Amino acid sequence: MGLAKMIDHTALKPETTKEAILKLTAEAKQYQFASVCVNPYWVSLAAKELAGTGVDICTVIGFPLGANTAETKAFEAADAIAKGATEVDMVINIGALKDQEDAIVEADIRGVVAAAKGKALVKVIIETCLLTEEEKVRACVLSVKAGADFVKTSTGFSTGGATVADIALMRQTVGPTIGVKASGGVRSKADVEALVAAGATRIGASSGVAIVSGEVSQSDY
Repeated sequence: MGLAKMIDHTALKPETTKEAILKLTAEAKQYQFASVCVNPYWVSLAAKELAGTGVDICTVIGFPLGANTAETKAFEAADAIAKGATEVDMVINIGALKDQEDAIVEADIRGVVAAAKGKALVKVIIETCLLTEEEKVRACVLSVKAGADFVKTSTGFSTGGATVADIALMRQTVGPTIGVKASGGVRSKADVEALVAAGATRIGASSGVAIVSGEVSQSDY
């Protein structure tokens, strides 16, 4: 698999404009990234621009805090899929995980999985920078139990992003068949190679063009 086909080309900042989305989709077509990852408002436009190109449309659910209700997340996922999303990256209920409310966390994920079933991949953002090692493992186990396709490190909007150690732990926990996505602070080809060696199968980055061009970006996400 080529490097570009591992990258979700991302634009999630709140100030993102239509012009920025059109630039993102044009770059995705040119480089054939795996997907563009955009906020739900931009899904329809991205789907229109990328129709027939083989580039998937990824969006985010319960983003970036994960503290929405399960019902809201499920509706948001269904709405985004109806508008053209083919992948959804949802944020877990981090507070519930820390409260040991595993059944709530699992049900929260399961609701989005049900909304996406047969229509879109589900990636579960566990926000590793806010979790203990035990919590990271538990979040991954619950994601697999709930039927998610991927676990993902980070939103890129909290206190830290992907690390090689976290990717290795997540891969060890979920086994060989579940996807592992690294996001947050991935700025260079060297970063990607280290994360892939640790077990990542997808990369979320706003620096996709720089990465495939062998440059180093200063972007935070």
